[in-house]
Amino acid sequence: MKVGFIGTGSMGSLLIESFIRSGAMNPGQITASSRTLSKTERLAASYPGLCVVPSNAEAARGSDLVFLCIKPLDFKHVIDDIKASVQPETMIVSITSPVLLAQLEEWLPCKVAKVIPSITNYVCSGASLCIYGSRFGPEDRDRLEGLLSHISEPLCIEEKYTRVVSDISSCGPAFFACLLQRFVEAAVQETGIDPDDATALASQMLLGTGKLLTEGGLSPELLQSRVSVPGGITAEAIRLLNHELDGTFNRLIRTTHAKFYEDVEKVGVSFLIH
Repeated sequence: MKVGFIGTGSMGSLLIESFIRSGAMNPGQITASSRTLSKTERLAASYPGLCVVPSNAEAARGSDLVFLCIKPLDFKHVIDDIKASVQPETMIVSITSPVLLAQLEEWLPCKVAKVIPSITNYVCSGASLCIYGSRFGPEDRDRLEGLLSHISEPLCIEEKYTRVVSDISSCGPAFFACLLQRFVEAAVQETGIDPDDATALASQMLLGTGKLLTEGGLSPELLQSRVSVPGGITAEAIRLLNHELDGTFNRLIRTTHAKFYEDVEKVGVSFLIH
């Protein structure tokens, strides 16, 4: 299978590297373009055989599967670049959540889908959230999910839940890294523990917690009850957390959704004015 990548920024380059390092594909299967060609050339220098092309049309032409790893407001321009280069059987996959499948199907004469990856895919972990257009058949889904399964757990979702599942799966690592950072900083400020030691301990704790919640079969509630003794230190700290965090994550989800719908509206306008 020949795969094109349009956009080699943070997530585009992460996907390329993850697919190659996991053995899902070799560099010779990949053709890539980017607005900043030097980024793609640096990537190709690390993975000999990866083909760098100067135009989006060339990245799409002859590819069985094309990943669009670009910003929301760049979509109409890129679609105009590639629509003459794709065939009805070409699979186009957007990784950008505010661009709707209906918009892609209206403007592209091929099979379209959305995949929401996660930074955790870099270590072949976490989920890839898959949303399929009407032209994507069962065999197409199997091919795409077979590729994604090398670096993640592919999960099929409904488009109406795009934002909230992205909050959990894709943004979640940054949210919990923020909480871990604040935890470590407080430990250093209050006790003088070495920051590197505290970070290492907290990171290993988070890794182990993830395993307990997956491989260990514990729910978040059960894990808390297993650690927390009534009237003990952990129970007192959890009481404080529940009080201080009351409503925090509701506000977080409202914030991400507000920004998402703002971006959806901007994308819709960009498709109309070109």
